Amino acid sequence: MTINLLQTPEYRDLMKDHINKTIEYLFNKDQEFAVVCEVSDISFYPELPKSLQDKFKDTVLLMIANYSLESAIIEKNIFSFEAGFGEENFGSTVSMPILAIKQVLLGEHPIVLNFSKPEPISGTQTSMEALLNNPKNKKLLKKKKL
Repeated sequence: MTINLLQTPEYRDLMKDHINKTIEYLFNKDQEFAVVCEVSDISFYPELPKSLQDKFKDTVLLMIANYSLESAIIEKNIFSFEAGFGEENFGSTVSMPILAIKQVLLGEHPIVLNFSKPEPISGTQTSMEALLNNPKNKKLLKKKKL
């Protein structure tokens, strides 16, 4: 059985770190850039009107410039920024998992290529696991054995 090396947890961790550090570097240099990702991995808040959503193909190039660059952040491996879409400049916060970013481009040049896929979202976490994810909650449970 062949293991797809580009989908292993080790490679995903490597790519998360590489994408995070590259984008942070661009933030620190106040450098405009673009990301390429699949629309299915992006969330918009508020949701874009259907007329705008229908204009997107499966893969989209998003420019991170001006106000989008100023508002861009990476938090808990989620990249997000505010942007305006369409002629009406409909405002929305765009969010995506770091691993949803397939390319980072500086001008015309791809500086990051990512072949891994975002981790599947697992709904199997127990409420106890969710509670213990916060270190402050661990203190409350004293010597509870898992």
